[in-house]
Amino acid sequence: MSRINTNIPALVSRHQLNRSQEGLRRTLERLSSGLRINRGSDDPAGLIVSERLRSEITGVGQAIDNSERAINIIATTEGALDEVASLLLDLKSLIVEAANRGAVSDDEIRANQLQVDSAVESITRIANATTFAGKHLLNGSLDYITSGVRNSALTSLSIQRAQFGTNSFIPVAIDVQVSQAAEKAQLQFVNSTISQDITIEVAGNDGVATLSFLAGTSAAKIMSGINIISDVTGVTSRLLSAGSPGNGIVFESTGFGSDAFVSIRALPGSNTFAVQDALGSTRDRDTGQDALAAINGTLSRGRGLELTLNTTTLNFVTTLDQNFGTGNTSFTVTGGGSLFQLGSEVDSNVQVNIGIQSVAASRLGNAVVGFLSEIVTGGTKSLVEGKFAASSDVVEEAIRQVATLRGRLGAFERNTLQTNINQLQITLENLTSSESVIRDADIAFETSELTRQQILVNAGTNVLALANSTPQSVLALLGG
Repeated sequence: MSRINTNIPALVSRHQLNRSQEGLRRTLERLSSGLRINRGSDDPAGLIVSERLRSEITGVGQAIDNSERAINIIATTEGALDEVASLLLDLKSLIVEAANRGAVSDDEIRANQLQVDSAVESITRIANATTFAGKHLLNGSLDYITSGVRNSALTSLSIQRAQFGTNSFIPVAIDVQVSQAAEKAQLQFVNSTISQDITIEVAGNDGVATLSFLAGTSAAKIMSGINIISDVTGVTSRLLSAGSPGNGIVFESTGFGSDAFVSIRALPGSNTFAVQDALGSTRDRDTGQDALAAINGTLSRGRGLELTLNTTTLNFVTTLDQNFGTGNTSFTVTGGGSLFQLGSEVDSNVQVNIGIQSVAASRLGNAVVGFLSEIVTGGTKSLVEGKFAASSDVVEEAIRQVATLRGRLGAFERNTLQTNINQLQITLENLTSSESVIRDADIAFETSELTRQQILVNAGTNVLALANSTPQSVLALLGG
């Protein structure tokens, strides 16, 4: 059947040619962009999944950048602390040199004091001047802000880490309930005099010394002899009852806790020297007792007077006042700290908030031994005042604090930041690979498809031309 008004073969050929041209266009687009999905119509489900993967990839990439920037901040802080540590070691050397009074003149001591003043001033300057992109690192601006701390209960408080969650502070007070007070090691001699000549060995955490006393020596004189060498042994003594020197002596360790001990014994071959513990049991050695407390319901077994809490939300170290005993005290954390965003999502699970304490001279040290600002000229522990032992104790405590801060920041960098970067890089690789499988074009496949579509377009064009010429055959019927 021949028709000239409607050319069905041409319609079919044109439809197939349009499809081939659309396929060729899509293939050329994929080859030029390198993507299998260029618009939603290419693969709606694949587009949704790949866009979510792209979002995660972007977040993970930024989290890696955040961690690397945090490492740079820690490195800057560490460099400044290293210089502070060097200055503290110089201070230690100057103090020990000045203590050599038999070989050092007063002029040399004053010269050493000038160097001490300069070093202490430099430490404070470093604390105030250490910055990163305008952010001060060591002047205390990154430390936590607390309120309600009673000095009669807590002589020092160092909050190292706190998680605020969705809050800008910890909404509940930190309650410290001390159920067991820290104690010194203690032995007692309950006689007013000694009846025989004796030679005793006095031992403590700092060392051992021997003392000899004649028969009839009073308890007060024995006490005086032991106190003279207390810096050698770490053992001090006092009268058993104030105002009653005939009642005996109490021997105590200078420190608190189970690490502290006192040993009083007569040397072999000497007469006996009977001592007993606070409960009246005869013994020649005693150890101290650590504090025991519940902090917000979490048990904390101290080290001497020092209590530590380490939980997922709060990490701090505090020192009890030696006269506090047992009882309750509390404080609140109202803000502060330095928040590091280490994950791809903004929530507290992938955030770390740490505190960096000030290393200014007025902050290095503690209430027991004093602060670094007290060893300068005019201070209560200066070299020109002859306070060599006291100033040495302050510097030793400052060295310990700076070393502890450096170690804590180093652990944060190594165990948190570096491991976080390693984990995120693996995550980034896997996410990128998954997104590539869904969205990227397979060039080998698309090249083959290009050849196929080109052939189809050429064939379709030829067939359409043939279909358009077919109706002309009716002219033969008209005798044309």
